Amino acid sequence: MNINIKRLLIVACLAISPTVWADKPETPTKLAGAKVIGADEGKALAAAKTAAFIDTRNPLNFGKGHVPGAVTAAYKEKSEPTENFDASLDSFTMDKLPTDKNAKVVFYSDGPSGWKSYKAAVMAVKAGYKNVMYMRGGFTEWESKGLPVER
Repeated sequence: MNINIKRLLIVACLAISPTVWADKPETPTKLAGAKVIGADEGKALAAAKTAAFIDTRNPLNFGKGHVPGAVTAAYKEKSEPTENFDASLDSFTMDKLPTDKNAKVVFYSDGPSGWKSYKAAVMAVKAGYKNVMYMRGGFTEWESKGLPVER
């Protein structure tokens, strides 16, 4: 390959890399109409089998490991990672959520910068679910604490 083409490719990659690899901002620490919980509280709910756990990551990541008993309900995100996101740009079906809107439902994704679970929890609150929990630390916190993982 010509050295000028190599240089051009390197410059092009460097020019776009901040945009492509930019970290997402962390999700809010509060969510109106829902309770923000940590992995320890999630562990207690999972052990007691008193809540439905919804993993909003893609099916590939779910298959690599998830909270025992969780179901996959991938949130397809195209909206900006902000509190006032435009849900009409995203895709999330709530057919995996309990039909009882009073049931406890825990949403999680990767961790504090995992907007998928935050957004899914917001959508559940707007849909009338009364016991929504958002496990902000997500699967990253769960796994870092050595909690049980299902594969």
